[in-house]
Amino acid sequence: MKLLVVIVNYRITNLAIDCLHSVAKEIERVPNTQVAICENGTGDDSADRIQSTIAEHGWASWCTLKTLEINLGFTGGNNAILRPAMNSADAPDYILLLNSDTIVRPNAFKELIDFMDNNPKVGIAGSRLENPDGTPQRSAFRFQSPFGEFESCVKLGLVSKLLSRWVVAPPVENQPFATDWVSGASMIIRREAMQITGLLDEGYYTYFDDIDYCFNAGKRGWPTWYVPASRVVHLVSQSTGVNRRLKRLPPYLLEARRRYFLKNHGPLYAALVDICRIAGLSLWRLRILLTRKEDTTPPKHLSDSIRHSVFFKGFRVTDVDNPLLSARSN
Repeated sequence: MKLLVVIVNYRITNLAIDCLHSVAKEIERVPNTQVAICENGTGDDSADRIQSTIAEHGWASWCTLKTLEINLGFTGGNNAILRPAMNSADAPDYILLLNSDTIVRPNAFKELIDFMDNNPKVGIAGSRLENPDGTPQRSAFRFQSPFGEFESCVKLGLVSKLLSRWVVAPPVENQPFATDWVSGASMIIRREAMQITGLLDEGYYTYFDDIDYCFNAGKRGWPTWYVPASRVVHLVSQSTGVNRRLKRLPPYLLEARRRYFLKNHGPLYAALVDICRIAGLSLWRLRILLTRKEDTTPPKHLSDSIRHSVFFKGFRVTDVDNPLLSARSN
């Protein structure tokens, strides 16, 4: 198999079906491509609707459906497809993780495949994510750092200028370039890189898994690149709602953040990052009070960041609780 496209659906079945329609137009552009969609425990008729769509349009030769009883998060849902695929006799040359809230532009797959074929030392590559009107989203990033956390929280132009080399989301570029990490909304991984790095870390549940994967692949000699010729519309956080205004950040995102820093950088670094985050958010709150500026941060952002910091949650690396499993056990 040349390419395996993995799509995980949770509660956005209409968008997942729209995604499949856009993918169907690209199958012939990359011969020997297969698509596997995981219905990740939505709990309604989603699996039947997806299966009916596959059958109705004659997609069964290249598209399969796996149904899970409970949502295992982005990591568990993808791994439910990746684990048997990587152990099969026809393991794919490349794996593309594709969000269900995406629409694939023409040649998006082919551009990624051509780039990876021509750059055999690259382990991971990400598409240019964009809005439906074609305007770009920032989807190639630097790793988070103490200065980067402070800059993103304090939201002050002078600080951003002084700390520009640590800004997590630099301006969009139109040429391919090496980057620290790319969004898991459209991220292709070379088979050899996955064989060495392993599957996604299910200890994250959802969020920070793409950052973690690029970080650990890079440590093992497989760098990450951004390929803007591969264009994918991303409707952003439709399953979780995290980026919607006035939406409080869920505990699993903040716990995934803490896990990432402790796992990959150790207690001292994690503490420095939390100190800078809390300081930046505190200064932002002060600006809000003094200037009556509109608060563009999620509700209780400062208090939640303190509550989920290493100073309150501890310095031990722990798995992020699956909120659905936790609810069932209570």
